[in-house]
Amino acid sequence: MSDKANVKGQRIPSGSPGAFGAKTEEAPVQGKKKQQFFRSDTYFTVCIYVFLLVVCSALAVKAIFSFDDVRRVVAGWLRAISPFLIALLIAYILGPFVEAANRLLKKVFKKMPDKPRMVLSMLVVYLVALGMVISLLVYVLPEVVNNLADMIRQVPAVYKAVLDFVEKLQTHFPDYDFAPFMDMLTNTQTDLVSSLQEISANLIPVLYTASVSIVSWAANFLIAMVVSVYMLYGRRQLLRIFKICVYTVVPRKNVPLVREVLYDCHRIFGQYVTSKMVDSLIIGVLCYILMTILRLPYVFLISVVVGITNMIPYFGPFIGAVPGIVIMLVVSPVKALVFAVMILCLQQFDGLYLGPKLMGNSVGMKPIWIIFAITLGGKFFGVVGMFLGVPAVAIMAYLLERLVRHKLKEKNMTMEEIT
Repeated sequence: MSDKANVKGQRIPSGSPGAFGAKTEEAPVQGKKKQQFFRSDTYFTVCIYVFLLVVCSALAVKAIFSFDDVRRVVAGWLRAISPFLIALLIAYILGPFVEAANRLLKKVFKKMPDKPRMVLSMLVVYLVALGMVISLLVYVLPEVVNNLADMIRQVPAVYKAVLDFVEKLQTHFPDYDFAPFMDMLTNTQTDLVSSLQEISANLIPVLYTASVSIVSWAANFLIAMVVSVYMLYGRRQLLRIFKICVYTVVPRKNVPLVREVLYDCHRIFGQYVTSKMVDSLIIGVLCYILMTILRLPYVFLISVVVGITNMIPYFGPFIGAVPGIVIMLVVSPVKALVFAVMILCLQQFDGLYLGPKLMGNSVGMKPIWIIFAITLGGKFFGVVGMFLGVPAVAIMAYLLERLVRHKLKEKNMTMEEIT
């Protein structure tokens, strides 16, 4: 009995064999802490990249399968921020002129402080720019409207002259059938009359829509002018913020390379836009002077068309010359020939002397790439895309060349060795 009592009263140590030779489980230790969650920067970065990849893929799929909706949304956002985009463009264009005026005033007024000199230079440049815009609106625009009105008044006489010419051809060449051509002219006249009647019936809504558009455009332009002043005056603070963002995102050792690339892109785009605008302005003024000397009609209308279309490389001179030649043919074939010769000489002067002097090698692209940029830009963004497509493609070509040179340098090779 004592042995049994001793067995019953004896405590079996943990981990020792039990009654059937099995080991007992250890009792949990009191006060022992559970394993905590430790943050891993590597896994966190991978999760962020995966999340961004999923979001970007979803947005890309949405944009592809709902392209019209996405385009409407983007167009709405662009209309909303259009004053700020116009202000950025104004500041970007007038910036070099403000810097040039600031340097000139610094030479003239050596003791003038920096801020008053900057304000004075901005005031001079903006007054000149506003004076040019007001001159265009007051003097050039009414003359262009008068030229268009005069052309519309001459449409019936031109139509009758064409009909008489076709009838004379039918008389002199009875073997040929000019009936399809006569039917086409008659249908054209009918369509023109119906279009004019429709416009007359909807004249009040059209005038209301045009008035609202003009008021909206004027308001956006005024807002853009004010915002551009703030952008130019506070450009150092804006550059400082941009520099801070660059240093935040880019590793410190790569900052000089990024700054060099951004400066080259700015040089390519800015030099092209500014020099091309000055070049087109000079060509438009020269076209007006030459047409006035040669006593050609519709001087203001054709000069404005030639100046604006000259901003488009390669195709611009042809786009501007064709409407002028067609208009001159209506007036007189001799004057059309004179105008064609004048435009040819003017464009040769622009292409061989004026353009290289102003633009230099700001783009440095092959003609095939310029044609590609104009075609692609005009397809998606119209006339503005035809103009801005060239510097945009030039920047992409520059970045691609930098990337290729970097990859070849890693292989101890150069482009000159390959080519």
